[in-house]
Amino acid sequence: MNSLIKSILSTNAGAGIAVLRITTGLTFMAHGSQKLFGAFGGPGLQGMAGWLESLGVTPGYLMAALAGSAEFFGGLALVLGLLVRLASIPLIVAMLVAVFSVHLANGFFITNNGFEYAFTLIMISVALLISGAGPFSLDRKLSS
Repeated sequence: MNSLIKSILSTNAGAGIAVLRITTGLTFMAHGSQKLFGAFGGPGLQGMAGWLESLGVTPGYLMAALAGSAEFFGGLALVLGLLVRLASIPLIVAMLVAVFSVHLANGFFITNNGFEYAFTLIMISVALLISGAGPFSLDRKLSS
C-alpha cells in the first residue's frame, strides 16, 4: 500500500474517538439531510439556496448543494470510519463558513444563534483530522 494512503488511513486512537466520530457523523448526516432532502423539517435545496442568497452567499443553489453534501457525505464517512481524515476537511470548511457567514455576529452562545455549536463541530472534526478514525473503522481495517 502506498505510504501516503497508509498514513491517511492509519490511526492509533482509542475507543472514545470512535464514539465521538459516530455520533458526530450521525449529527452531520441529519443536518445534511435537512439541506439536501428537506428531511427532519429542513428546507431542502431550494429553501436552503434561497436562505443563503438572502445572506449574500452566492450562488445559493451551488452553495446549498456543497454544504449539504459536505455534511451528509462527510457525516457518512465519519459513521463508517472511511477516509475520516479527508472527510474532516470539508466538514471543517462548511462549519467555518457557517460561523463567519451566520453565527459570529451573534456571539458565542447558541441561545442567541451564536457560533457555539458550529465551533464544537469544528473542534471535533479537527480532533478527527489529527487522530484518525480509531477502532471499529474501515480506515483501521484497510490500513492493517
